[in-house]
Amino acid sequence: MNIDIVVSEKAPATIGPYSQAVKVGDFIFCSGQIPLDPATGEIVSGDVSAQAEQVMSNIAAVLAAAGVGFDRAVKSTIYLVDMADFAAVNEVYGRCFPGHKPARSTVAVAALPRGARVEIELVAVI
Repeated sequence: MNIDIVVSEKAPATIGPYSQAVKVGDFIFCSGQIPLDPATGEIVSGDVSAQAEQVMSNIAAVLAAAGVGFDRAVKSTIYLVDMADFAAVNEVYGRCFPGHKPARSTVAVAALPRGARVEIELVAVI
């Protein structure tokens, strides 16, 4: 089975030894996205909602590079530095899934790269 690397110029470049996404068989495994602006490589300014918007935009760009959209998502994991941000992130996240809702986990973590408040990873099917 082939392992294909998915790269999007419309999403931030990786900040470590990993790929934006990997396509294996009928699945696309998107690495966790933090709210980096693809143009600057810096965390977007604003509150956690603004960060969540950027994260979802980054994921959308990676999915598009793989030839799919949010409608093909089957599982996601949300990482939050503060569970008090759950409702705000949930509102932004939910707008990306007006139809089906993928399986999901939400986890509180001590910290995220570059001081981000939210990170989201996603698995989609072709």
